[in-house]
Amino acid sequence: MGKIIFYEERNFQGRSYETSGDCAELTSYLSRCNSCRVDSGCFMVYDRSNFMGNQYFLRRGEYSDYQRMGMTDSIRSCRMIPQHHGPFRMRIYERENFGGQMHEVMEDCDSFMERYRMSEIQSCHVMDGHWLMYDQPHYRGRMMYLRPGEYRSFRDMGMNSMQRFNSMRRIMDSCN
Repeated sequence: MGKIIFYEERNFQGRSYETSGDCAELTSYLSRCNSCRVDSGCFMVYDRSNFMGNQYFLRRGEYSDYQRMGMTDSIRSCRMIPQHHGPFRMRIYERENFGGQMHEVMEDCDSFMERYRMSEIQSCHVMDGHWLMYDQPHYRGRMMYLRPGEYRSFRDMGMNSMQRFNSMRRIMDSCN
C-alpha cells in the first residue's frame, strides 16, 4: 500500500494532507498543493480535479516544487497505482473505437513509429497491467496513466493537448 503526503507550500511547508489512496479533489483538504513526499508506492498526480489535466508519475521520493515536475498549476488530484504482479498485455489501435491497424503489446516500446510503423494511436484496450503512455519517443514528454480497461478515444478523455502517443512503458513493481 502506498503513502503520499501533500503540502500547501513548496519545500514541504504549510499544512499537510496524507493519503494512501485516490483523491479526486485535494482542495477539499488543502487550499493548494505545491510539494509532496511519497513514502511508499507509486502515484499519478494531476493538475486538475477528478484525475484530469497534465499527469505526472511519482515514485518514492521528495518533490519539493510542483513546477519542477513540469506541472503548470498546483497538484489537484492523485491516484494510487496498485502493484501488479503478472503479465502485461495491451492492444493498441491507430483509430478511435478500436479501428484501423492493431498490435498486441506485452513489453515496453520506446517508439511506436519505429517498432510498429504506426504514426497515430487513438484507442487501446488494456487487458493486464498498468502502463504509462508518453507523447514523445524514448519515454519522454507528457504522460498518461492507463489501467485495465477500454479506452475508445483519447480525445474524449481530455487528452486533446497531447498530439499523439509515441512510446509506452509498463509500471513494474519497483514502487516500493
